[in-house]
Amino acid sequence: MAPMARPRRSVLYMPGSNARALEKGRSLAADGLILDLEDSVSPDAKEEARDSVCRAAAGGGYGGREILIRVNALGTAWGRDDIVAASSSGADAIVLPKVDVADTIREVAAIMDGAGAPAAMTLWCMMETPRGVLHAEEIAGASPRVGGFALGLEDLAKDLHAAHTGDRLPVVTALGLCMLAARAAGIAILDGVHMNLEDGDGLEEACRRGREMGFDGKTLIHPKQIDAANRIFAPTSDELEWSRRIIAAHGAAAREGRGVVVVDGRLIEVLHVAEAKRLVAMAETIREEEDGP
Repeated sequence: MAPMARPRRSVLYMPGSNARALEKGRSLAADGLILDLEDSVSPDAKEEARDSVCRAAAGGGYGGREILIRVNALGTAWGRDDIVAASSSGADAIVLPKVDVADTIREVAAIMDGAGAPAAMTLWCMMETPRGVLHAEEIAGASPRVGGFALGLEDLAKDLHAAHTGDRLPVVTALGLCMLAARAAGIAILDGVHMNLEDGDGLEEACRRGREMGFDGKTLIHPKQIDAANRIFAPTSDELEWSRRIIAAHGAAAREGRGVVVVDGRLIEVLHVAEAKRLVAMAETIREEEDGP
């Protein structure tokens, strides 16, 4: 599956020390799960959580969901062991918190290689510090293993002394820099979490704004947030109808040797067709996953 066509509408953080949550993740409608060894796990439970998370990933049963393991930072007492264990867990990716510089990515990628991580296993970078955002382009291109960015807006806003606002203007520069770096490198990018679990309207607005900016989906902290993210980040019926029309029109023009394609008065170029094909491929993958085997 092409990286940019894989649905990542909803990616839910799951506490690695909670066996019940790890099991529940097998039945949730999220596109991806981040099995967490960092913020949600107390220091005295880190090693036990590592074993539980790696067993859960190795055990499978998560269907088509993308499974990511968020490890502790490399400079902590648990980071290196987390990376080594996760590398052979069968997870799709490792999520590294508080990435500031490209050298950290290269060091972690080398550890993954040494631990026997499959070539297809990617490395996701938490972009949650001012320094990390300023180095976003270098981080995105630091290793072929880099598969995506996940925004950590709570930590970032704290470091910036910025307010949390509905329009997110205080962090819009950081969002834009990370978006530019991700798209230039051809990697995925996920919006940060919405912390207020009782603010359904705010969650929907955040999802809409995120999709308008170009995010592939949203990281979530509770299963009840999944439906909104899945709905808002999925291609709409109108988008799919338009996409199929311009794909068909462009194909017909190519067969007839015509270089110019106009649909409903709009000039259609190759770049529009490429995006249309991405949306259709994503919709088909979503339908297959929802229908099940």
